[in-house]
Amino acid sequence: MEPSKAEELHLRHVEKDVLIPKMMREKAKERCVQHVDAFNLCCKDAGFFMVFKCREENAALKECLTHHYQDPAFFEECKQEYLKEKREFQQTGIPSKNRKQKLPTSM
Repeated sequence: MEPSKAEELHLRHVEKDVLIPKMMREKAKERCVQHVDAFNLCCKDAGFFMVFKCREENAALKECLTHHYQDPAFFEECKQEYLKEKREFQQTGIPSKNRKQKLPTSM
């Protein structure tokens, strides 16, 4: 059995039910950016009455996000990305968010 298959069989509860869904939420917001922006703009313009005035934008945003949350292929994509980041962390000891920072060009 190749290493990635063994890792998949032993995903911890927190990885499967918390960390991967968190990644899914972040990526879904990126994919639904036009709905997120429309909702944010509506909320800023409506102020206190946003609950009533932004129902359409909120419904469209929820629909877009839910579409991604319920997509098994999207879950699998996020799971594979999580496993890749986990392997890289195990090899380097550096979290992915720190690895993505640009290094200074001159010292």
